[in-house]
Amino acid sequence: MIFEIITLFPRLLESPLQESILGKAVARGLVEVRIRDLRAHAHDKHQVTDDTPYGGGAGMVMKPEPLVEAIEAARESVPGARVVLLDPAGRRFDQAVAREYAALGRLVLVCGRYEGVDERVRAFVDEELSLGDFVLTGGELAALCVVDACARLVPGVLGNEQSAGSESFEQGLLDYPQYTRPPEFRGMRVPEVLLSGDHARIARWRRKQALLRTRDRRPDLFARLKLGEEDRKLLGDA
Repeated sequence: MIFEIITLFPRLLESPLQESILGKAVARGLVEVRIRDLRAHAHDKHQVTDDTPYGGGAGMVMKPEPLVEAIEAARESVPGARVVLLDPAGRRFDQAVAREYAALGRLVLVCGRYEGVDERVRAFVDEELSLGDFVLTGGELAALCVVDACARLVPGVLGNEQSAGSESFEQGLLDYPQYTRPPEFRGMRVPEVLLSGDHARIARWRRKQALLRTRDRRPDLFARLKLGEEDRKLLGDA
């Protein structure tokens, strides 16, 4: 999968892209992340990319000329890519969107800064995306979240290909509780069923725990589930 990220601060992105699973995916060529420095598309000697807002107000606004030029250059660099502006006004990012983007295989992420981008820039992107109802200093951290969430869905990126399909949100549920050695820690024991070796029983326990955890912690997700007869039986035993 190919990502191109348009940013004013390339160094903010460099370290996370070199570490852990994402760094290994990049090193193996399974994921390519290109970083485009927005200042390279500013043509004045000071490489200015922002200006004061018309009508007054606090803060600065990102200028349209360098941003649009960078977007157009990115479209040429990654033909067929979807261009996404990270912006609080965008649709909410979730696991379904991550799967959608991963299937596309090509993505350009535009990182906003300051008070936002000149409104006319929106005409040059395909969509806008938000991580949630909170404010970040810029779009770089949001872009990294998108890259990481999509990259782990690329075949070969995860060591265990079954991992991505069993994680939280993949089936509309939170993940079930996880345990590892030792079997007892400070008086807290691993549930007996996980030590039983009975895989069918373990699978039922995990499904039940995922249902209960989602019902109790994320009732909004639980309300959207279509429960089958087996799920109702599992919950009936709670």
